[in-house]
Amino acid sequence: MGFVKCGVFFVLVVVLMASFSVSYTDPNDVTAMNSLFVSLQYPQLIGWLAMGGDPCSDAWQGVGCVFSNITSLTLNGLNLGGTLNRDFNKFTSIIDIDISDNHIGGDIPSALPSTLRNFSLARNQFTGRIPDTLFSLGQLLDLSFHNNQLIGGIPDVFQQMTSLTNLDLSGNNLSDQLPPSMGTLSSLSTLHLQNNRLTGTLNVLQDLPLEYLNVENNLFSGPIPEKLLGIPNFRKDGNPFNTSIIPSPPPAISPFPSLPPVAEAPQKQANGPSAPVTLKSERSRGFFASKRVIWIAVIGLVVIIIILGLCLLMSACCKGRKANEEDNERHNVGVYKSHIDEPNSKSSFERNNQEKVTKESTVKLQDQYGQDARRQEAYPKAQGEQDIDFKRMAAYSKQRMDRGINMTSMDANFMPLPPPPPSLPIGNVIANPIGHAAHEKSHSTGTLSSHFPRIFTIATLQQYSNSFSEENFVGEGTLGSVYRAELPTGELLAVKKLNSGASEQQTDEEFLQLVSSISKTQHDNIVEFVGYCNEHGQRLLVYEYCKNGTLYDALHADDEIHRKFSWNARVRLALGAARALQYLHEVCQPPIVHWNFKSSNILLDDKLVARVSDCGLAPLKSSGFATELSGRVLSAHGYGAPELELGSYTSKSDVYSFGVVMLELLTGRKSYDRSLSRGEQSLVRWAIHQLHDIDALSRMVDPSIKGACPVKSLSRFADIISRCVQWEPEFRPLMSEIVQDLLCML
Repeated sequence: MGFVKCGVFFVLVVVLMASFSVSYTDPNDVTAMNSLFVSLQYPQLIGWLAMGGDPCSDAWQGVGCVFSNITSLTLNGLNLGGTLNRDFNKFTSIIDIDISDNHIGGDIPSALPSTLRNFSLARNQFTGRIPDTLFSLGQLLDLSFHNNQLIGGIPDVFQQMTSLTNLDLSGNNLSDQLPPSMGTLSSLSTLHLQNNRLTGTLNVLQDLPLEYLNVENNLFSGPIPEKLLGIPNFRKDGNPFNTSIIPSPPPAISPFPSLPPVAEAPQKQANGPSAPVTLKSERSRGFFASKRVIWIAVIGLVVIIIILGLCLLMSACCKGRKANEEDNERHNVGVYKSHIDEPNSKSSFERNNQEKVTKESTVKLQDQYGQDARRQEAYPKAQGEQDIDFKRMAAYSKQRMDRGINMTSMDANFMPLPPPPPSLPIGNVIANPIGHAAHEKSHSTGTLSSHFPRIFTIATLQQYSNSFSEENFVGEGTLGSVYRAELPTGELLAVKKLNSGASEQQTDEEFLQLVSSISKTQHDNIVEFVGYCNEHGQRLLVYEYCKNGTLYDALHADDEIHRKFSWNARVRLALGAARALQYLHEVCQPPIVHWNFKSSNILLDDKLVARVSDCGLAPLKSSGFATELSGRVLSAHGYGAPELELGSYTSKSDVYSFGVVMLELLTGRKSYDRSLSRGEQSLVRWAIHQLHDIDALSRMVDPSIKGACPVKSLSRFADIISRCVQWEPEFRPLMSEIVQDLLCML
C-alpha cells in the first residue's frame, strides 16, 4: 500500500513539472521574441512564432538561454529584412545581440535592454540617428554599428560606459564633432570612425588607452594631439588636418601676450606658490613675444622676395609671348610642321614644335606620341578653374571656325612622308600661358596635361582611321559609333563619332563645357580621354584604345580571354569597376552618375584591368530622345534598375547595374538571354532567390571556374550582389562599401 502511494505521488510531481515546463521561458522574453518575429517580416527561422511559443525549451534558431531567460540573440548573416521592433527593452536578461550582415533597415530602437554587453548591428541598412538612449547601456563591452546609413552627430551618451572596450561606428554618414563624453571611455582600446563626415579635432581622444584608432576619410582638422602618435595602430589618412603632426604647445604659454593665462594658472599652482609661477609665466611671454617679432620680420622678408621674383617671371613670360606673336605674324603660317632634329635638346624641341599663338589662348603641340603617359587619380578642378579652361577652348574653337579650314592644305601639312621621322599630328593641347617654365615641366614629367584635351581635325581623324572604314569599326552605342584610329607612331586611339541626335542637343559652348568636364575625370579604372573634334557640324570624342575589347565580349564571345578569368581575376575586375564608380559618385564634385553602366562599357587593357568607358556623358543622354532610348536599352538588356521605368535615375541605379555585372562575372551568363526559357531570360530574376542557398549558388557558378571558388569567398560575392540589386534604391549600398567588401576578398 505504501508503495502505491509513493507511485501516485511521483506521477503527480511529474505532471506538475510538465505543466510548468509549458511556459518555461520568461513571458516578457516571449513577448519580445514574438514582436521581433513580426517586425522582421516573418523570417524562415526554425521554431519562431508570431504568438506564444517557448524559445528556450524549443531551441528557437539563434536564441541562447540560461534557465528561463534569453541571454543571447545571434542572427548574423541570415538575409533578414524588415526592421527592429520597439519592444526590444522587454528582454529582461539579454547580454549579447548580434544581428550583423543582414538587410534590416529603419531606425535603431530607442528602447534598449540595459543588460546588454555586446551589441552589433553592423553591415545592415539602418538609417536615422544613433539614439540618445544609449546612455542607459552602462554594461556595454562591445558596440558595433558600422557599415549602415546612419546620419547626424554621435550623441553625447558615453558617461556611464566605463567598461566599453570596442566601438565601431565606421562606414556611415555621421557628421559633426566628437562628443565630450567620448573622453570618459576609460577602458576603450579599439575605436573605428573611418569613412564618415566627422569634423573638429581629435583632442577628446588623447587621454584614452587606445591600441587601435582609425579615423581615415573624415573631415577632421587641426593638429593631431601628440599622445595619439603613441598608439600602436593609428590610421589618419584622408582628413584635411591643418598642420603637420606636431605636439600641441605647452598649456602654460599663451599665444597672446596681452592676455593673462587665466584658464591655465590653477593647473600650474598645484605644486607651489602662485608668485613664482606668475613670474615665470611673464618671462615666458616676453621671450615668445620677442621671438614672434623676429619670425614676422623673417616671413615678411621672404614674402617680399617671392613677390619680386614673380614680377620678374611674369615680365619675362610676357616678353617671350610677345616675341612669339611677332614671329608668327612675320611668317603668317597657321601650323608649323615639326621634325625633331635634336631629340636630346629640349630647347630645339620647343622651337620645332611651336604652334600659332593667338591673343585668346596659347596652343602648343604635345609631345606624347611614343610615350606611355602615366595616369594619375585626380580630383576635378574647382569651378573657377573650369570656367577659365572652358573659355580658352571656346575662344580657340571659335577662331578655327571663323577662319575656315583648308582641308587640302591641312592634309598636306599632316601627312607624314617616309623615311624622315613622322611629323606630329594636330593633337593640340591648350596650355596654361605661363611661359616656357611650365611647358618644360610638363615635358620633363612625361605626363599628359589633365586639364587640356588635345584638339583634332576631321582631316587627321579620317587619315588615322582610313576614312572611318568598316575594318576600323569597333562598335555602336546609343550615342554613336566607335572606330579605331592608328597614329603614325603606332599608337591606337578609339574615336567615338556622336550621332546627330546627340550632337544637336548641345550648343558649341555646352559641348566644350562637357569636354572640359570629361578631361578632368581621371582614374586608373576609367578609360583615358585624349581629345575631341568639333568641326563642320560633327563632334567626335577621342579616347585611349583598349585592345582586349569589352568585358561583355570576353565573357560571352571570346573564349581565349574567358579562359584567363580565374575566380580571383573576376573579383579584381569587379573591384576595378567598383573603384571607378566610387570615384564618380563619391570623389567627383559634383558627383557624376554614369547612366549606362554595363559589361559592354567595361574595357580591358593589356593586363586585363577593368577600365570603365562613357564616363561623364550623362548630359548627352539626359537630353531629348537619348534619355528614353538609354533607359529602354538598359531595361531591355537587363541592367536597368526598377525605378528607371518611372523616369528616375540616380547613383543607386548605377549600383543596381553594377550588381548585374557582378552576376555576369559569377555565372558567365548574359544579363538578358532570349534563347533561354521565359523564367530564366532575366539574369537577376533567375538568380536573386538562389544567392543565399550555398548549394544553388555552387550550381550557378560559371562552368569554366566551377570547383575553383572558395565557398566563403563565393558567399561574400553573392551577398554583395544581393545588396546591389535590392528593389528599393535606398537599400542598396554605397560604392565605397562595396569596394571595402571586395578588398576583403583578395
